[in-house]
Amino acid sequence: METNNHKISDYSAVLAEKYGAVDSPERNQFNEEAYAFYTGQILKDARKEAKMTQSELAMRINATKSYISRIENGVIIPSVGIFYRIINALGMRVEIVKPII
Repeated sequence: METNNHKISDYSAVLAEKYGAVDSPERNQFNEEAYAFYTGQILKDARKEAKMTQSELAMRINATKSYISRIENGVIIPSVGIFYRIINALGMRVEIVKPII
């Protein structure tokens, strides 16, 4: 595992050096993979908190266990429809609000 002893002062510069400038194809690819991983981890944590197996969740949303596994491992990003079905099956809700300016 890479470490810098917590001495990063400008993480944007680190990302630019490793993955390219903001809006470059390489940086956009990194961002997509990071979002997929993050989304998968949120759903995995919620499933475990609900004490549900991947198979049980898959059955509730009419999918396969391997599909749930691929989402949780960040291999794929679920469509918005599937995301809402998963959230609903886990007894959760999504709330969209306008920020107060």
